[in-house]
Amino acid sequence: MVTSGEIVEHGSNRASRWLQAKRLRIALWIAVIEGVLVAFHVIPWWLAVAAAAILVLFYFWAGRHLPSTSARHVFWIAATSQALVALVPILVAVVGTLALIAVGILAILALVALFAEARAR
Repeated sequence: MVTSGEIVEHGSNRASRWLQAKRLRIALWIAVIEGVLVAFHVIPWWLAVAAAAILVLFYFWAGRHLPSTSARHVFWIAATSQALVALVPILVAVVGTLALIAVGILAILALVALFAEARAR
């Protein structure tokens, strides 16, 4: 009789249940650490994107069908963390582009102010 209200998945063990409960948190921490390494150019961005593509493809091709629940969770963690890391170069490019646009707008406003002041004299 189960009194705690938990349902245990058939074929699971303690390690696989622990991984399932913590897999998102683990994937996020891996992505944060690796994302910082990519942002500071310790790991090349193209290598992070290539690793993400390979791991995500492998997860969808074979990782979901592994007989071990623990192995499925490990590959889910790897694929998810790498997919999140692949977003770092994209985010850097978007933020960098927005920063350049902001600088351009400020330069235009400064020129307008300078020309308006020169015209007022």
